[in-house]
Amino acid sequence: MKRFRSPNYMEIVSLFFCWRVVSLNFVTNLKNRSMSVLVNKNSKVIVQGFTGSEGSFHAQQMIEYGTNVVGGVTPGKGGSVHLERPVFNSVEEAVQKTGADVSIIFVPPAFAADAIMEAADAGIKVIITITEGIPVADMMVAKPYIKQRGCVLIGPNCPGVITPGEAKVGIMPGFVFKAGRIGIVSKSGTLTYEAADQVAKAGLGVSTAIGIGGDPIIGTSTKQAVEMLMNDPETDAIVMIGEIGGNYEAEASKWIRENGNKKPVVGFIAGQTAPPGRRMGHAGAIIGGADDTAAAKIRIMRENGIHVAESPAEIGAVMAKVLGVNV
Repeated sequence: MKRFRSPNYMEIVSLFFCWRVVSLNFVTNLKNRSMSVLVNKNSKVIVQGFTGSEGSFHAQQMIEYGTNVVGGVTPGKGGSVHLERPVFNSVEEAVQKTGADVSIIFVPPAFAADAIMEAADAGIKVIITITEGIPVADMMVAKPYIKQRGCVLIGPNCPGVITPGEAKVGIMPGFVFKAGRIGIVSKSGTLTYEAADQVAKAGLGVSTAIGIGGDPIIGTSTKQAVEMLMNDPETDAIVMIGEIGGNYEAEASKWIRENGNKKPVVGFIAGQTAPPGRRMGHAGAIIGGADDTAAAKIRIMRENGIHVAESPAEIGAVMAKVLGVNV
């Protein structure tokens, strides 16, 4: 039988240093863990349409929030400085010189689809498009174009994405969002803010809020956004806000049940009093069939195990009840 041999001095020293390296890596990774989906404190953000009025105003708000805005793009103004950040002529140049990996777009509708595709070509992986009213024909080209390049498009016609305390890449009022472990997915910007406020009043907070947008063709569906939050270890529960028209909420609800209702979901549908055939606010918010009504979507949500709030003011209370939190 082979006898156990005590390790010599050099072997002990070697083992110690190996253990030390592993421990330091573990601690570093722990410190670097970021409560986020899509954007976080390490995101390097550029603004397309940087020097325009909308781009300037919201870029300043994002910078003041603490978002790592590394520059912006306005063709013809490259080489200048705006809001103490460099301006580039193209997204490709911006990425090469700053390492940007997130872009937010404030470009007029006629040019916005080209801006989306330019960002994708330059290697941007998360593209957040605020612009409303991009021609449907343009988006029919842009959406499959960026899909081939492995990008995530949020919007168009959206409020953006926020990971409270880390990064605000959008037009939402940052002070409303308190950091926590509740994810929010919404087609409505205003209701995103209302949900965040209600969640905070219930003594909870938000991990990441994703405003997917209200145009007829958007880059990320409700299901896809919910799936991101379902797979996020820093999110314990989800608020899903939809509206009349389309099948996004039904698709998401069925996916949630098919995948075992892994996390509690509280849902709300806007437009409960909308008459058939009339657009309500967003271009995509129009009842076209029996399953497009608010009543049908609420029924589908409940059938798939989602806890439905009757009004936005109840979202926080319903979530607290589901999680067993005293309000």
